[in-house]
Amino acid sequence: MKLWGGRFEKETDQRLSAFGDSLPVDCRLWREDIRGSIAHAEMLGRAGIIGRDEADLIVVGLEALGKDFASGAVALEGAEDIHSLIEALLVERIGPAAKKLHTGRSRNDQAALDIRLYLIGACQGRKADLLALIAALLEIAEREVDTVMPGYTHLQRAQPILLGHHLLAYAEMFWRDWERFGDCERRAEISPLGAGALAGAGYSLDRVQVAEALGLRGITANSMDAVSDRDAVVEFTFAAALTQTHLSRLAEELVIWSSAEFGFLALDDAFSTGSSIMPQKRNPDGAELIRGKSGRVVGDLVALLMILKGLPLAYNKDLQEDKEAVFDADDTLAGCLQILPPMLLTAHWNRGRMRAAVEEGFLNATDLADYLVRKGMAFREAHEVAGGLVRLAESRGTGLSGLALEDYQNASPLVDPDVYALLTPEACLAARDVPGGTAPARVREALRECRHRLDVILECRDGRS
Repeated sequence: MKLWGGRFEKETDQRLSAFGDSLPVDCRLWREDIRGSIAHAEMLGRAGIIGRDEADLIVVGLEALGKDFASGAVALEGAEDIHSLIEALLVERIGPAAKKLHTGRSRNDQAALDIRLYLIGACQGRKADLLALIAALLEIAEREVDTVMPGYTHLQRAQPILLGHHLLAYAEMFWRDWERFGDCERRAEISPLGAGALAGAGYSLDRVQVAEALGLRGITANSMDAVSDRDAVVEFTFAAALTQTHLSRLAEELVIWSSAEFGFLALDDAFSTGSSIMPQKRNPDGAELIRGKSGRVVGDLVALLMILKGLPLAYNKDLQEDKEAVFDADDTLAGCLQILPPMLLTAHWNRGRMRAAVEEGFLNATDLADYLVRKGMAFREAHEVAGGLVRLAESRGTGLSGLALEDYQNASPLVDPDVYALLTPEACLAARDVPGGTAPARVREALRECRHRLDVILECRDGRS
């Protein structure tokens, strides 16, 4: 069934139909399409645009169709898109009254509404997934609150940090991602229904009532913008792409840390794979796939931007291409978000290997320079002195703590025996006692704040407060 055709003398070429039909992609919008259609039908009946009995019959038919879709009883074929399929099935079910459902509505504003409703649910789903990931990071950070590890810049050992501090850095990224999906959700909660094809509807539609029935915050201000706007689609996909990028960064570290060269963690057998030829291998395939799928989601974002960049107002068939990209981005991100928490929670963290890495590589050199500054030396000079002592220790195959006091005093008479106490990993950590720093007290404080924020959000979401 086509929703158009009266002015055409020929049937559509089958090649064009196959090329243009979107049902295989947009069939997943059946819930949203039925929700929007029910709200529209109820409004038509209340406004007297169609009979109340007809509106009631349409609603009952749509609700029955929803059950059929949910049970898998509907064959997803025989129509060009989900909108025409649902209308055709409704005609079969309730008869001529079904043909009045489209009164005051175009597929343009109908499709714009459906994708907004989908995005609202998708935002809520990804926000829930992010909260679960943040909870997993917090659980590990609390469990490993005293675990010391090297922090890196340029993938070179830099300064001692706490593992909890490192994991909280990712929690901060994921909190921002959570907020971005929330922003997208709020901007999607505006109803375009009633915009018609582009100029508005020729009936006295109660657009506000339809929006309220759908739980939306308001209605679009301009009918042309309403049917051609896909900002929410792009915004969601951008949020997905950036979240996936953050996941990729974490996945990269899991891959590196689980290597024999680092040995900071071992992924559980349930989240590792083997080799078809090398019996000894433990491969971090899950983390590698998360890393690899980031390119896919970024590609979805670029595709959407390219679809929109040259479109004149108002609706164009190009906009049909938005769904495949956003569905792929959502599905890909959801899969990655849902596998990462159990992968992290079941991993074994090698505290001894991390501690050994901290005690090699002169990670306390900055603290030596800071010690000299506190003794009155300018930082640039202190940096030079500390660098010379690192060079000396390296030539002797020892750490800074292995140098004799005489070596220190030859470099600077400001050095006293108390220097050794300031070069331990614990002293280096304690020295970073600033808000946001890696000092143990600051990390514990950050953990408490992050845990409190998570608990409040979960309580509000679950209706416990």
